[in-house]
Amino acid sequence: LFSTGAADTCQVTVTQPRFQEADYSVHTVFLACAFSASGCSSSPPQVLWFRFLTNKHEDLCTPGCTDHQKYKVHLLSGNNISLQINDLTVDDNAVYICGIAFSDSSSPRSKQAGDGTVLMKTEKQHSNGKLIFMIIASSLLFLYSTTVFTLFVVYKKISSGRKIFQAIAQELQKQRYAEHCRQPDDLEDDTVYQNR
Repeated sequence: LFSTGAADTCQVTVTQPRFQEADYSVHTVFLACAFSASGCSSSPPQVLWFRFLTNKHEDLCTPGCTDHQKYKVHLLSGNNISLQINDLTVDDNAVYICGIAFSDSSSPRSKQAGDGTVLMKTEKQHSNGKLIFMIIASSLLFLYSTTVFTLFVVYKKISSGRKIFQAIAQELQKQRYAEHCRQPDDLEDDTVYQNR
């Protein structure tokens, strides 16, 4: 039990830009993430990052980064954070999701994830396939946002930031696979989306 009710009223909101494009000549990019916290403790929160690629998810920083040369988290002024990605290639095109967790709070709203940023590094000639993927990925972000919020409630029962993001990513991957199986092969046939 907490000695004061302050931690129990902790509420976090996370915002990310929807899209970020990098020219083919860019080798380092910074993805922005901002959060607001109300009724939370003064201790700094955990900052977590993971991403969705075409067929899999990856934990990037949960909270320690898996590859310190490739990824670095920066705590900027106020409640602004950025993820630095080095040696950027088109293989880094993905949906990047930022999470904020006040682990000392029992409030389900104290652990939240952003809606994700679609990062697209362009090749010298644009690849239509990758552009189509980015459009589809961004539309799926809306479907995922509710699930991400729901799964963050589970965080209070899981002590490790890595475990919660693995749980979130596995659930989203299952939903993504289910959506993929329901979608027609022809991308131009959008009757599935119209029926939602």
